[in-house]
Amino acid sequence: MDVVSRMTWEDSPLSSSKLVVKRLIDLIAASLALLVCLLLFLFVGLAIKLDSPGPVFFAQARIGKRGRKFTLYKFRSMSQNAEEAKKRLMHLNEASGPVFKITNDPRVTRVGHLLRKFSLDEVPQLINVILGDMSLVGPRPPLPCEVDKYTAHEWKRLSVQPGMTCLWQISGRSDIPFERWVELDLEYIRRQSLLTDLRILVQTVPAVLLGKGAR
Repeated sequence: MDVVSRMTWEDSPLSSSKLVVKRLIDLIAASLALLVCLLLFLFVGLAIKLDSPGPVFFAQARIGKRGRKFTLYKFRSMSQNAEEAKKRLMHLNEASGPVFKITNDPRVTRVGHLLRKFSLDEVPQLINVILGDMSLVGPRPPLPCEVDKYTAHEWKRLSVQPGMTCLWQISGRSDIPFERWVELDLEYIRRQSLLTDLRILVQTVPAVLLGKGAR
């Protein structure tokens, strides 16, 4: 908390009343989407279990608004030993900054490739939205090990609630270098509005369906 308290943050243009409206929209939309996706949970869960040993869901520590740690939920798209295997694959990292990305990651399962291409592995994060850990729209929540390497400038992307989708998501995802990713997040924070959120949500649909920038 001492480190967090010394950080400077980007100021969101949203007023307190608009932040309340944003939260209500998140809560209602995520709850309805979760109900609609119940059948999807069943089919995806069955596919994961038949494809590889291990749990259906993957829970991972992430960093949210102003450095608060929370547990993020995803459908498991990698093998059970993915975290241990990551240490052996670090030399293959293709991403800039503190992010780890490699093309054709051998840790990703057959079903996982499909889930990740269309961002279906992210659907359980609707639970995080309902719990208040995340918003539908906002910067993607980083790993603690990534935040440990952040500069003061990069810390500013933690000024607002993290989201399921963002400008990065509709601009190329993994094809975007980390430095540009940060700038997109800061741009979102500076011009954040309910209309901007709506535009990002609408543009997320074709980006996901086309598997744009997925790895």
